[in-house]
Amino acid sequence: MPTPRGRAGSTGSTGRLIAFATALVLAVAACGGSDGQDSDDDGGGGGRGGKGLERSSVTVAALPLTDSAALYLARDRGLFEKEGLDVRIQPVQQSIQALPALSKGQVDVIASANYVTFLQAHEKGTLDLRILAEGARVAPHMMDVLVPEDSDIRSVADLKGKKVAVNILNNIQSLTLNAVLGQQGAGRPEYRQIAFPQMGVALEKGQVDAVHAVEPFDSAIQKELNARVLVDGGSAPVEAIPISGYVTTGDYAAKNPRTAAAFRRAITEAAELATRDQDAVREELPKYTKVTADQAESIRLPDYPATSDVSQLRRLTALMKEQGLLKKDIDPGTLLVE
Repeated sequence: MPTPRGRAGSTGSTGRLIAFATALVLAVAACGGSDGQDSDDDGGGGGRGGKGLERSSVTVAALPLTDSAALYLARDRGLFEKEGLDVRIQPVQQSIQALPALSKGQVDVIASANYVTFLQAHEKGTLDLRILAEGARVAPHMMDVLVPEDSDIRSVADLKGKKVAVNILNNIQSLTLNAVLGQQGAGRPEYRQIAFPQMGVALEKGQVDAVHAVEPFDSAIQKELNARVLVDGGSAPVEAIPISGYVTTGDYAAKNPRTAAAFRRAITEAAELATRDQDAVREELPKYTKVTADQAESIRLPDYPATSDVSQLRRLTALMKEQGLLKKDIDPGTLLVE
């Protein structure tokens, strides 16, 4: 992808961003899914230790974002196969799109599931949430607030009352940005819901004053529009806070404990690989996103925790409660699948 400097000649970038958006919009329903019966219902599936699996086929809905790297590493490095699993990945643009399919058993697991949405669904009773494994935690500059190069917005204080694009309203982006701004004594902006692939276009056309973009969109917008980083979305007080995970339902976890454990082992091994060898992640990204190999070299990656940390998850639920995104206390420890 060319990387022109400045705002001149940005029409081509707009077209590429729109093409990117189009490529991402894939509906789960059109892809079929599990109906709750597998060909290995007799427990014949393999897995470490010779324990039979309740089922070998697992359908996973996933976003084509850096958060999902461990899922694709596990697939392409044979880690699922080693566990006796046949994992089928169905791409979606927003994890919330797959929530009805998860509730109905049309998909078994959602990867890159943003915790805010799914914890809220659990609180409301629309989903009996279980967390199989953590997906990603905030790292420096894995998401940034970007403004046009010539914007009058020069400090976080200037964001008060300005229009800032987020992928989903009242979610992880506004939650973390509000915390960052609050620590610096700055007022809150007005959030506008704009899907990640359209953020560059909206910023370029002046429909918003700033965008809160995650990778790989963050780097793409900076390069194509020469956008300026105003706020590091991974800075204090939200550094290392969990943002997404691999989730399923209580019913699925109860009926398929060995399958769930096998899936978690594969993801854990892949997360350990992603942590010790970022080059493995950068090599993987072009396989499941529209990021080129050259772009993958400069993308800022999140942290990939190999184990779930209840204390870190409690940081998130406490922040949600503080900002009114949860009405009552939820102990994440009760949601983790062991």
